Amino acid sequence: MDSVFDELYRKYHHDVFQFLFYMVKNKEQAEDLVQEVYIRVLKSYERFEGKSSEKTWLFSIARNVAIDSFRKQKGWKQRILEKFDWTTSQVKDHQPIPEDIAVQNEEIQQIYRCLDQCTVDQRLVIVMRYIHEFSIAETAEALSWTESKVKTTQHRALKILKKHMEELIGKEGIDGEEVRMERSAD
Repeated sequence: MDSVFDELYRKYHHDVFQFLFYMVKNKEQAEDLVQEVYIRVLKSYERFEGKSSEKTWLFSIARNVAIDSFRKQKGWKQRILEKFDWTTSQVKDHQPIPEDIAVQNEEIQQIYRCLDQCTVDQRLVIVMRYIHEFSIAETAEALSWTESKVKTTQHRALKILKKHMEELIGKEGIDGEEVRMERSAD
């Protein structure tokens, strides 16, 4: 079990931490939740049947740990919504590269601001599909949803994001730009 655990930790630790950080928006809390994820992994690995990939199984556990954490807090539904204040600059790219990265970072910040308009489920799908690059099948497995629900939720989220991105671009006076948001159907 030690070698399996070490391999899981080595492969996915950063992704699990990043996922939980996006959920709770607090570094220390995300670190604590990562520990809880791996405690649950140790306790339940022998029951893992291999019907899904280890990655989706691990993210399913991380999702449940995050939700359990919110439930333990007073007013957890409101807390979830407050945690998705993507306008703050808590998540920074510490690898400065020339102009293209600056433009890309600005666009990412705009998308984060627009994510406030999405539901929690829509945010989960966007984070898993676009930040962690899960396939539709992997996202469905991790969320215990059907692939159809993932596709529908993603479609609705992208529609909301596109609308709000276009409004944001209009407010900032950028003319002639059209917002394109797409992802392969894999």
